[in-house]
Amino acid sequence: MKINDIETFIVNAPLKKPFKTALRTVTNAESVIVNITAGDQIGWGEAPPTLAITGESIESVKAAITNAIAPKLIGLDLSSSGYIFDVLHTSLVGNTSAKAAVDMAIYDLLAKKSDMPLYQFLGGYRDQLETDYTVSVNSPEEMGDDAVQYIDEGFSILKVKVGKDTIHRDIERIITVQNRTNNKAIIRLDANQGWTAKEAIYAIRKMEEEGLQLDLVEQPVHASDIEGLKRVTDSVSTPIMADESVFSPHDALKVIMSRAADLINIKLMKAGGIHQALKINAIAESAGIECMVGSMIESKVGITAAAHFAASQRNITRYDFDAPLMFKEENVEGGVTYNKSMITFNSQRGLGIHSVKQGGLEIGIN
Repeated sequence: MKINDIETFIVNAPLKKPFKTALRTVTNAESVIVNITAGDQIGWGEAPPTLAITGESIESVKAAITNAIAPKLIGLDLSSSGYIFDVLHTSLVGNTSAKAAVDMAIYDLLAKKSDMPLYQFLGGYRDQLETDYTVSVNSPEEMGDDAVQYIDEGFSILKVKVGKDTIHRDIERIITVQNRTNNKAIIRLDANQGWTAKEAIYAIRKMEEEGLQLDLVEQPVHASDIEGLKRVTDSVSTPIMADESVFSPHDALKVIMSRAADLINIKLMKAGGIHQALKINAIAESAGIECMVGSMIESKVGITAAAHFAASQRNITRYDFDAPLMFKEENVEGGVTYNKSMITFNSQRGLGIHSVKQGGLEIGIN
């Protein structure tokens, strides 16, 4: 079954509430959707632009796929998938989100060809996941209100964003969320590179002294500061997770060899897709380091691909797939199913995506 065509189109979806981190504020989820046609089948992929993290825009994602990737992949046979992924990842430097969108569409086709859901095609370790829900960085009072709302809606794991202004304000935010939730939730902190190593050590030790039991603290320091990340990890009892510091298998190896983090957050948009993400997880598992699979602000196309990957692997033990729940309206037919915090998979082949709405129209029904 040969790749006949690769098409892209843009979708937009307004969020219920602005998504705020130390790096950016998002009010509207914009993505490039990819359709790859092979025979009579369509494979689905997605790439949201994240200039603050991957350096990609809507325009650069479309250009990378249309001008650099598609001409090299069209005409290749899916039976040579190893060669296809090699061509994909050597077609241009960087552009990891563009590569991820194409990668997941190819995996969708490969699973369909094998007549299996993608998570089973990749290993099928589990068939349901529990996602956290993100509390955006705002005033302590607003974050406390949001945390209570999400718990009332059925979420037991909260990912609390910090790193926006002063370290003392962040500590106030965290204590407020903890007090308002009455220890009913597992709390994960994400500083999104917003602290220095000294600030991180001070804040985490302060929270430990206050008796706050955090599941983890994610990327407390700048992505390039591996030495600072290690200093934080060595100085506190709370598990530290690397996120923006790990894009590639090489990055994962560097963090692991220096013992700079206790956990690794894999995102398909950073890794360039499932093919590279599998390598990162394998390296981490070999070192006894568990992984989380996270996401950007993606629709259910990208989240479904990430969830299938996460469910397939034993070593992936934490999941951050709340983005589609932030949308004002559902724009994807098919894919994973949400029941509050629980995610389940249908028995359909591949990703199980049927169509995506673009300006009121349904695109690529398959």
